Amino acid sequence: MKTFKINEKTQGKRLVRAICTEFPKVNFSYVQKALKNKDIRINGKRVKSDEIVCQGEEISVFLSDEILQGTDPGSMIKEKEVLKSTPMYSIVYQDENIIVINKRPGIAVHPGENTEGVSLIELVRQDLGNNEITLCHRIDMNTGGLLLLARNKAALASVIHAMDEKQISKRYRCLVRGIPDMGEAIVCDDGVRMKEMTAYLEKPTGKGDVYIHDEPKEGDLNIITRYKILNKYNGVGPEQEDVSELEVELVTGRTHQIRAHFAHLGHPLLGDGKYGRNAYNRFFEAKKGKLKFQQLYATSLHFGLIPKGELLIYLSNRTFTITPHYDITFK
Repeated sequence: MKTFKINEKTQGKRLVRAICTEFPKVNFSYVQKALKNKDIRINGKRVKSDEIVCQGEEISVFLSDEILQGTDPGSMIKEKEVLKSTPMYSIVYQDENIIVINKRPGIAVHPGENTEGVSLIELVRQDLGNNEITLCHRIDMNTGGLLLLARNKAALASVIHAMDEKQISKRYRCLVRGIPDMGEAIVCDDGVRMKEMTAYLEKPTGKGDVYIHDEPKEGDLNIITRYKILNKYNGVGPEQEDVSELEVELVTGRTHQIRAHFAHLGHPLLGDGKYGRNAYNRFFEAKKGKLKFQQLYATSLHFGLIPKGELLIYLSNRTFTITPHYDITFK
């Protein structure tokens, strides 16, 4: 057991992060497990939530000195075996400024009140030994695929500027109920023909769900979604309904935009329990057990023409792509 007090360096952090700051060699997952087992105390009281800590509070951690110092061989071997058997992400590309990773569905990209276990950004920082690594954008916990991270503040500012100037575009692939046929035909900047749909998104304060409207209401945000049909799977759904695979481009990147927009139009994503229907999702068989995640992957990250003088000019016209690994088998 180790005891320490929260100081200026750790005050205002969440409990687990404060412990990892105090003991930089401890494996994050062991601290998470100790919290779950009520093996951490604040001012002598057992806690089970990853709450924010204040300066002067006394933290007691009931873990061995070997685990806290990262020198327990058995623990290290066990953790490596777990990570090897269930990889959370893989690195697609990296240089001195950015990292492009392929995340698996089921892991939150950043810590939050409603998430359990280590977040992706914390895991990447730990694995690469760099606490300055920062998310440039986010994707849902249950969405897999490409995510862009910055190694330093200058790179983060450059990526955000490029996104604001529409110099970076993202595309997704997904499986949806039925075969959509709405929207206006357009030609994207790279010559790809898609259909473009517009609507309005309501995001109530304090709620995780969003709502789509055909006509704007006060406080709504406009959304623009583009798509094209890649494949059609005829008669594979309940009552021989069709399923289609889409490629989707977000002109606006709002919360749950793809999932909510297609569900609003009668084409929810397979596996989406929030905006789809569980009774429909249960019809399909996953490769291992039940269908757990919405069938949605961020599959393409394209850097357009980056102007001269910009930090990321060397990435001009560079595209990173992955193949989606849908967790589903059609009967």
